[in-house]
Amino acid sequence: MTSTSPFPVQPTQSVPSDLLAGKVAIITGASRGIGAASARVFAAAGATVVLAARSEDALASVAHAIQSAGGQARAIPTDTSDPVAVEQLVQQTLDAYGRLDAAFNNAGEGHMPTPLADIALEDFDRTVRVNLRGVFLAMKYEIPAMLAGGGGAIVNMSSTAGLNGVPGIASYVASKHGIIGLTKAAALDYASRNIRVNAIAPGPILTERLASLPEQAREQVSAHVPMRRIGLPEEISAAAAWLCSDQASFLTGTTITVDGGRLAGGA
Repeated sequence: MTSTSPFPVQPTQSVPSDLLAGKVAIITGASRGIGAASARVFAAAGATVVLAARSEDALASVAHAIQSAGGQARAIPTDTSDPVAVEQLVQQTLDAYGRLDAAFNNAGEGHMPTPLADIALEDFDRTVRVNLRGVFLAMKYEIPAMLAGGGGAIVNMSSTAGLNGVPGIASYVASKHGIIGLTKAAALDYASRNIRVNAIAPGPILTERLASLPEQAREQVSAHVPMRRIGLPEEISAAAAWLCSDQASFLTGTTITVDGGRLAGGA
């Protein structure tokens, strides 16, 4: 079914209010889109959320909305490609709450369709710096904090473009493939020390970019998804919250595709 609404369905299940009860979680890229939705979902699931992004005003707005709804949130403006800023993000979390239990490393750089040989070196470097190096830096400082507290769970944001090739977005594809590799390596490094590391690979999700497209363009995107719709940010957030919860206690080193069946080959 193809809907004319930019929001074709609403999530049919809410995240249990105690799913992340008592946990402290960092969410990067939390000022908008999937990150902002995840901040709300994690807080609704009982977590104390520490929100990181470069946009200070937007980040503060998300934190304020969570606090107004009765949740616990703290905004820390952070450039996740800057090692000093990421280290300070984790340290300020520890200073405020004494531990770190979970992290959703969601911050990322978008892409403009460009054939590989035409990609400017600075554009390639920026995409890799934000997407891949940013996830590496996040884990580099999150993992020691989690080890000090006895363990934790990390979810890294990849993409279906991290599992399949996509023409015209080589730097994005490379960085998202790299995130899956980092996820597997970190999972193996720390599986015996009670830290789980997984990744999510979303398909088309109704963030600002897709929502801004004309209805006909959105319908064309939906037509390539077996479920015939675009996913919602909250559906990614629910998956991330579950992966960070004790319900996923035997799951590490894997990538969960949330794509309406797109990579199953049925579209």
